[in-house]
Amino acid sequence: MKMKAAVVREPKVITIEEVNLAPPKENEVLVKTHYCGYCHSDFSAVESGQLFPIPFVTGHEASGVVVDVGPGVKRIKKGDHVVACWAVSCGRCKQCVKGNEYICPEYRNFIEAGSLLDGTSRLTDANGKPLYHSVFVSGFAEYLVIPESGAIKLREDFPLDQAALLGCCVPTGLGAVINTANVKPGDSVAVWGIGGIGLNVLQGAKLAGAKPIIAVDIEGSKEAIAKEFGATHFIDSSKQDPIPIVQELSGGGVDYAFEASGDVGAIEQIYWALGIGGKQIQIGLQDASKKAQLQIIFTPLHAKDIIGVMYGHVHVHTDIPAFADLVMDKRYIDLDKLITKKFKLEELQSVHDAMREHKIHGRWVCEF
Repeated sequence: MKMKAAVVREPKVITIEEVNLAPPKENEVLVKTHYCGYCHSDFSAVESGQLFPIPFVTGHEASGVVVDVGPGVKRIKKGDHVVACWAVSCGRCKQCVKGNEYICPEYRNFIEAGSLLDGTSRLTDANGKPLYHSVFVSGFAEYLVIPESGAIKLREDFPLDQAALLGCCVPTGLGAVINTANVKPGDSVAVWGIGGIGLNVLQGAKLAGAKPIIAVDIEGSKEAIAKEFGATHFIDSSKQDPIPIVQELSGGGVDYAFEASGDVGAIEQIYWALGIGGKQIQIGLQDASKKAQLQIIFTPLHAKDIIGVMYGHVHVHTDIPAFADLVMDKRYIDLDKLITKKFKLEELQSVHDAMREHKIHGRWVCEF
Protein backbone atom coordinates (compact mmCIF):
# COMPACT_ATOMS: atom_id res chain seq x y z
CA MET A 1 0.00 0.00 0.00
CA LYS A 2 0.96 3.63 -0.47
CA MET A 3 1.17 5.91 2.56
CA LYS A 4 2.87 9.00 3.95
CA ALA A 5 5.91 8.56 6.15
CA ALA A 6 8.77 10.59 7.65
CA VAL A 7 12.03 9.65 5.91
CA VAL A 8 15.56 10.53 7.03
CA ARG A 9 18.03 10.59 4.12
CA GLU A 10 20.67 12.81 5.70
CA PRO A 11 21.44 14.07 9.23
CA LYS A 12 19.09 16.69 10.68
CA VAL A 13 16.63 16.52 7.76
CA ILE A 14 13.19 14.87 7.77
CA THR A 15 11.13 14.69 4.59
CA ILE A 16 7.52 13.58 4.34
CA GLU A 17 7.25 11.22 1.38
CA GLU A 18 4.81 8.85 -0.22
CA VAL A 19 6.26 5.40 0.38
CA ASN A 20 5.20 1.80 -0.18
CA LEU A 21 4.45 -0.62 2.65
CA ALA A 22 4.38 -4.36 1.91
CA PRO A 23 1.78 -6.57 3.63
CA PRO A 24 2.64 -8.36 6.88
CA LYS A 25 4.51 -11.64 6.57
CA GLU A 26 4.45 -14.56 8.98
CA ASN A 27 4.04 -13.54 12.63
CA GLU A 28 3.61 -9.86 11.71
CA VAL A 29 0.69 -7.45 12.05
CA LEU A 30 -0.44 -4.37 10.14
CA VAL A 31 -1.39 -1.41 12.33
CA LYS A 32 -3.17 1.84 11.41
CA THR A 33 -1.16 4.45 13.26
CA HIS A 34 -3.14 6.84 15.43
CA TYR A 35 -0.39 8.59 17.44
CA CYS A 36 3.40 8.73 17.68
CA GLY A 37 5.40 10.64 20.28
CA TYR A 38 8.64 12.44 19.44
CA CYS A 39 11.27 11.09 21.82
CA HIS A 40 14.78 12.40 22.37
CA SER A 41 16.03 9.07 21.00
CA ASP A 42 14.31 9.94 17.72
CA PHE A 43 15.98 13.34 17.84
CA SER A 44 19.41 11.73 18.36
CA ALA A 45 18.87 9.32 15.46
CA VAL A 46 17.82 12.10 13.10
CA GLU A 47 20.43 14.57 14.29
CA SER A 48 23.35 12.15 13.87
CA GLY A 49 22.05 10.04 11.00
CA GLN A 50 24.23 7.23 12.38
CA LEU A 51 22.07 5.02 14.62
CA PHE A 52 20.27 3.24 11.76
CA PRO A 53 21.06 2.62 8.09
CA ILE A 54 20.05 5.54 5.85
CA PRO A 55 17.47 6.15 4.52
CA PHE A 56 15.11 5.14 7.34
CA VAL A 57 11.58 5.91 8.46
CA THR A 58 11.86 7.40 11.94
CA GLY A 59 9.77 7.04 15.09
CA HIS A 60 9.35 4.38 17.77
CA GLU A 61 6.71 5.56 20.29
CA ALA A 62 3.49 4.65 18.45
CA SER A 63 -0.02 3.37 19.05
CA GLY A 64 -2.84 2.31 16.77
CA VAL A 65 -5.40 -0.30 15.77
CA VAL A 66 -4.64 -3.64 14.07
CA VAL A 67 -6.17 -3.82 10.58
CA ASP A 68 -4.61 -7.07 9.32
CA VAL A 69 -2.49 -9.98 10.51
CA GLY A 70 -0.03 -12.25 8.74
CA PRO A 71 0.13 -16.04 8.78
CA GLY A 72 0.80 -17.65 12.14
CA VAL A 73 -0.40 -14.72 14.26
CA LYS A 74 -2.30 -16.08 17.28
CA ARG A 75 -2.24 -13.53 20.08
CA ILE A 76 -3.33 -10.42 18.15
CA LYS A 77 -6.46 -9.98 16.02
CA LYS A 78 -7.99 -7.31 13.80
CA GLY A 79 -9.46 -4.45 15.80
CA ASP A 80 -7.07 -4.78 18.76
CA HIS A 81 -5.69 -1.56 20.21
CA VAL A 82 -1.92 -1.89 20.49
CA VAL A 83 1.27 -0.16 21.51
CA ALA A 84 4.18 -0.75 19.15
CA CYS A 85 7.08 -2.00 21.24
CA TRP A 86 10.65 -1.66 20.00
CA ALA A 87 12.18 -4.22 22.41
CA VAL A 88 11.32 -7.41 20.52
CA SER A 89 13.04 -10.30 22.29
CA CYS A 90 13.85 -13.70 20.82
CA GLY A 91 12.73 -15.67 23.89
CA ARG A 92 15.53 -18.21 23.44
CA CYS A 93 18.88 -16.63 24.26
CA LYS A 94 20.60 -16.67 27.65
CA GLN A 95 19.27 -13.24 28.67
CA CYS A 96 15.68 -14.03 27.65
CA VAL A 97 15.74 -17.35 29.51
CA LYS A 98 16.99 -15.50 32.60
CA GLY A 99 14.06 -13.06 32.33
CA ASN A 100 16.14 -10.18 30.98
CA GLU A 101 14.46 -9.87 27.60
CA TYR A 102 14.98 -6.09 27.63
CA ILE A 103 18.69 -6.75 26.90
CA CYS A 104 18.17 -9.55 24.38
CA PRO A 105 21.25 -9.41 22.11
CA GLU A 106 19.37 -10.95 19.20
CA TYR A 107 16.95 -8.06 18.60
CA ARG A 108 19.79 -5.55 18.57
CA ASN A 109 21.25 -7.19 15.47
CA PHE A 110 18.02 -6.54 13.56
CA ILE A 111 17.80 -2.97 14.91
CA GLU A 112 21.31 -2.24 13.63
CA ALA A 113 20.36 -3.73 10.25
CA GLY A 114 17.19 -1.62 10.05
CA SER A 115 15.10 -4.71 9.34
CA LEU A 116 12.29 -6.80 10.76
CA LEU A 117 12.91 -10.25 12.21
CA ASP A 118 13.40 -11.98 8.85
CA GLY A 119 16.24 -9.60 8.01
CA THR A 120 14.27 -7.63 5.39
CA SER A 121 12.29 -4.38 5.24
CA ARG A 122 8.63 -3.85 4.36
CA LEU A 123 9.34 -0.30 3.23
CA THR A 124 10.35 1.09 -0.16
CA ASP A 125 10.31 4.62 -1.52
CA ALA A 126 8.40 5.92 -4.55
CA ASN A 127 11.20 4.64 -6.83
CA GLY A 128 11.10 1.15 -5.34
CA LYS A 129 14.34 1.55 -3.42
CA PRO A 130 14.55 0.07 0.10
CA LEU A 131 13.87 2.14 3.19
CA TYR A 132 15.01 0.90 6.59
CA HIS A 133 13.00 0.43 9.77
CA SER A 134 13.63 2.36 12.97
CA VAL A 135 13.76 -0.18 15.86
CA PHE A 136 11.05 -2.39 14.29
CA VAL A 137 8.45 0.41 14.53
CA SER A 138 9.02 3.35 12.13
CA GLY A 139 6.16 5.09 13.87
CA PHE A 140 5.97 8.34 11.91
CA ALA A 141 3.98 6.69 9.14
CA GLU A 142 0.30 6.20 8.46
CA TYR A 143 0.63 2.41 8.81
CA LEU A 144 3.10 0.05 10.49
CA VAL A 145 4.08 -3.54 9.90
CA ILE A 146 5.56 -4.85 13.15
CA PRO A 147 6.33 -8.25 14.68
CA GLU A 148 3.42 -9.76 16.60
CA SER A 149 5.72 -9.95 19.64
CA GLY A 150 6.16 -6.17 19.40
CA ALA A 151 2.42 -5.45 19.44
CA ILE A 152 1.27 -4.98 23.05
CA LYS A 153 -2.49 -5.29 23.35
CA LEU A 154 -4.23 -2.70 25.54
CA ARG A 155 -7.69 -2.38 27.02
CA GLU A 156 -9.93 -0.64 24.49
CA ASP A 157 -10.99 2.14 26.86
CA PHE A 158 -7.40 3.36 27.13
CA PRO A 159 -6.86 6.64 25.19
CA LEU A 160 -4.71 5.96 22.14
CA ASP A 161 -2.86 9.28 22.40
CA GLN A 162 -1.63 8.32 25.86
CA ALA A 163 -1.06 4.75 24.68
CA ALA A 164 1.75 5.95 22.41
CA LEU A 165 3.72 7.05 25.48
CA LEU A 166 3.51 3.52 26.85
CA GLY A 167 5.82 2.54 24.01
CA CYS A 168 8.87 4.28 25.49
CA CYS A 169 8.95 7.15 27.98
CA VAL A 170 6.48 5.68 30.50
CA PRO A 171 7.97 2.18 30.89
CA THR A 172 11.50 3.57 30.72
CA GLY A 173 10.89 6.10 33.50
CA LEU A 174 8.50 4.18 35.74
CA GLY A 175 10.39 0.93 35.23
CA ALA A 176 13.68 2.51 36.29
CA VAL A 177 12.11 3.46 39.62
CA ILE A 178 9.98 0.39 40.26
CA ASN A 179 11.92 -2.44 38.63
CA THR A 180 15.55 -1.30 38.63
CA ALA A 181 15.94 0.87 41.73
CA ASN A 182 13.04 -0.59 43.74
CA VAL A 183 12.56 2.74 45.52
CA LYS A 184 10.82 2.43 48.90
CA PRO A 185 8.67 4.91 50.89
CA GLY A 186 10.87 7.55 52.51
CA ASP A 187 13.83 7.07 50.17
CA SER A 188 15.33 10.30 48.81
CA VAL A 189 15.43 10.71 45.04
CA ALA A 190 16.94 13.20 42.59
CA VAL A 191 16.35 13.25 38.84
CA TRP A 192 18.63 14.93 36.28
CA GLY A 193 16.82 15.74 33.02
CA ILE A 194 13.12 16.59 33.08
CA GLY A 195 12.02 15.45 29.64
CA GLY A 196 9.43 12.77 28.92
CA ILE A 197 11.43 10.05 30.68
CA GLY A 198 12.47 12.25 33.60
CA LEU A 199 8.85 13.25 34.25
CA ASN A 200 7.92 9.58 34.46
CA VAL A 201 10.79 8.97 36.87
CA LEU A 202 9.24 11.72 39.01
CA GLN A 203 5.83 10.06 38.78
CA GLY A 204 7.36 6.72 39.72
CA ALA A 205 9.19 8.22 42.70
CA LYS A 206 5.96 9.84 43.91
CA LEU A 207 4.10 6.54 43.44
CA ALA A 208 6.79 4.76 45.48
CA GLY A 209 6.47 7.27 48.34
CA ALA A 210 9.94 8.83 47.98
CA LYS A 211 10.76 12.06 49.82
CA PRO A 212 12.27 14.43 48.96
CA ILE A 213 12.00 14.19 45.17
CA ILE A 214 14.43 16.67 43.63
CA ALA A 215 14.28 17.63 39.94
CA VAL A 216 17.40 19.04 38.25
CA ASP A 217 17.45 20.60 34.78
CA ILE A 218 19.31 23.31 32.88
CA GLU A 219 15.96 24.82 31.83
CA GLY A 220 14.35 26.73 34.67
CA SER A 221 11.09 26.89 32.73
CA LYS A 222 10.54 23.20 33.53
CA GLU A 223 10.01 23.85 37.23
CA ALA A 224 6.21 24.00 37.03
CA ILE A 225 5.78 20.75 35.12
CA ALA A 226 8.37 19.00 37.30
CA LYS A 227 6.42 19.87 40.44
CA GLU A 228 3.15 18.90 38.79
CA PHE A 229 4.59 15.42 38.21
CA GLY A 230 5.87 14.90 41.72
CA ALA A 231 9.00 16.95 42.39
CA THR A 232 9.13 18.47 45.86
CA HIS A 233 12.07 20.70 44.86
CA PHE A 234 13.51 22.01 41.60
CA ILE A 235 17.06 23.15 40.84
CA ASP A 236 17.96 25.17 37.74
CA SER A 237 21.46 23.79 37.17
CA SER A 238 22.24 26.52 34.64
CA LYS A 239 22.24 28.97 37.57
CA GLN A 240 23.12 26.88 40.63
CA ASP A 241 25.48 24.02 41.43
CA PRO A 242 23.01 21.26 42.27
CA ILE A 243 25.44 19.11 44.27
CA PRO A 244 25.46 21.03 47.61
CA ILE A 245 21.74 21.77 47.31
CA VAL A 246 20.84 18.11 46.78
CA GLN A 247 23.13 17.11 49.65
CA GLU A 248 21.48 19.63 51.96
CA LEU A 249 17.90 18.78 50.97
CA SER A 250 18.52 15.05 51.42
CA GLY A 251 20.58 15.19 54.60
CA GLY A 252 23.94 14.24 53.13
CA GLY A 253 23.13 12.92 49.67
CA VAL A 254 20.25 11.09 48.02
CA ASP A 255 19.55 7.37 48.15
CA TYR A 256 18.79 7.24 44.42
CA ALA A 257 19.80 9.58 41.61
CA PHE A 258 18.49 9.06 38.08
CA GLU A 259 20.30 10.37 35.01
CA ALA A 260 17.73 10.98 32.26
CA SER A 261 19.43 13.78 30.33
CA GLY A 262 22.09 11.96 28.32
CA ASP A 263 24.70 14.46 29.51
CA VAL A 264 28.11 13.45 30.86
CA GLY A 265 28.19 16.51 33.12
CA ALA A 266 25.04 15.24 34.81
CA ILE A 267 26.74 11.89 35.43
CA GLU A 268 29.57 13.64 37.26
CA GLN A 269 27.19 15.79 39.33
CA ILE A 270 25.08 12.77 40.30
CA TYR A 271 28.11 10.86 41.55
CA TRP A 272 28.82 13.56 44.12
CA ALA A 273 25.16 14.15 44.99
CA LEU A 274 24.72 10.53 46.11
CA GLY A 275 24.78 9.70 49.78
CA ILE A 276 26.79 6.84 51.24
CA GLY A 277 25.26 3.62 49.94
CA GLY A 278 23.46 5.53 47.20
CA LYS A 279 22.60 4.20 43.76
CA GLN A 280 23.22 6.05 40.50
CA ILE A 281 20.70 4.90 37.87
CA GLN A 282 21.87 5.55 34.30
CA ILE A 283 19.00 5.89 31.81
CA GLY A 284 20.17 8.49 29.28
CA LEU A 285 22.33 7.69 26.27
CA GLN A 286 25.42 9.89 26.04
CA ASP A 287 27.52 10.88 23.07
CA ALA A 288 29.90 7.93 22.62
CA SER A 289 32.81 10.30 22.00
CA LYS A 290 32.54 11.87 25.47
CA LYS A 291 33.73 10.54 28.82
CA ALA A 292 32.70 11.30 32.38
CA GLN A 293 35.44 11.96 34.95
CA LEU A 294 34.70 10.16 38.24
CA GLN A 295 36.89 9.55 41.28
CA ILE A 296 35.99 5.91 41.27
CA ILE A 297 37.75 5.22 44.58
CA PHE A 298 34.62 6.44 46.34
CA THR A 299 32.52 3.72 44.74
CA PRO A 300 33.82 1.10 47.21
CA LEU A 301 34.60 3.53 50.03
CA HIS A 302 31.03 4.91 50.01
CA ALA A 303 29.47 1.65 48.78
CA LYS A 304 27.92 3.44 45.80
CA ASP A 305 26.36 1.57 42.90
CA ILE A 306 26.29 2.70 39.27
CA ILE A 307 23.51 0.84 37.50
CA GLY A 308 22.67 0.94 33.81
CA VAL A 309 19.03 0.48 32.90
CA MET A 310 17.60 -0.40 29.50
CA TYR A 311 13.88 0.20 28.89
CA GLY A 312 13.08 0.28 32.60
CA HIS A 313 13.85 -3.45 32.91
CA VAL A 314 10.23 -4.03 31.89
CA HIS A 315 8.54 -7.25 30.84
CA VAL A 316 6.54 -5.64 28.09
CA HIS A 317 3.55 -7.98 27.85
CA THR A 318 2.81 -7.73 31.57
CA ASP A 319 4.26 -4.39 32.74
CA ILE A 320 2.89 -2.16 29.97
CA PRO A 321 -0.75 -3.28 30.43
CA ALA A 322 -0.24 -2.92 34.19
CA PHE A 323 0.98 0.65 33.71
CA ALA A 324 -2.14 1.30 31.62
CA ASP A 325 -4.28 0.15 34.54
CA LEU A 326 -2.43 2.55 36.85
CA VAL A 327 -3.11 5.39 34.43
CA MET A 328 -6.82 4.56 34.25
CA ASP A 329 -6.96 4.66 38.06
CA LYS A 330 -6.55 8.44 38.23
CA ARG A 331 -4.94 8.32 41.68
CA TYR A 332 -1.57 7.07 40.47
CA ILE A 333 -0.22 8.19 37.09
CA ASP A 334 -1.26 11.11 34.90
CA LEU A 335 -0.39 10.91 31.21
CA ASP A 336 -2.96 13.39 29.96
CA LYS A 337 -0.90 16.29 31.31
CA LEU A 338 2.29 14.76 29.94
CA ILE A 339 1.08 15.44 26.38
CA THR A 340 1.68 19.16 26.01
CA LYS A 341 1.16 19.48 22.25
CA LYS A 342 -0.25 17.54 19.31
CA PHE A 343 1.01 18.08 15.77
CA LYS A 344 0.61 16.72 12.25
CA LEU A 345 3.13 14.59 10.38
CA GLU A 346 3.98 17.46 8.04
CA GLU A 347 5.20 19.47 11.06
CA LEU A 348 7.76 16.90 12.19
CA GLN A 349 10.81 18.83 10.96
CA SER A 350 9.77 21.88 12.95
CA VAL A 351 9.23 19.67 16.02
CA HIS A 352 12.75 18.28 15.59
CA ASP A 353 14.12 21.81 15.38
CA ALA A 354 12.15 22.83 18.49
CA MET A 355 13.75 19.98 20.44
CA ARG A 356 17.19 21.13 19.36
CA GLU A 357 16.32 24.60 20.66
CA HIS A 358 15.06 23.19 24.00
CA LYS A 359 11.52 24.41 23.39
CA ILE A 360 9.73 21.14 24.18
CA HIS A 361 8.32 20.53 27.64
CA GLY A 362 6.52 17.28 28.31
CA ARG A 363 5.84 15.12 25.27
CA TRP A 364 4.73 16.33 21.84
CA VAL A 365 2.66 13.73 19.98
CA CYS A 366 1.89 13.37 16.28
CA GLU A 367 -1.79 12.80 15.53
CA PHE A 368 -2.65 10.88 12.35
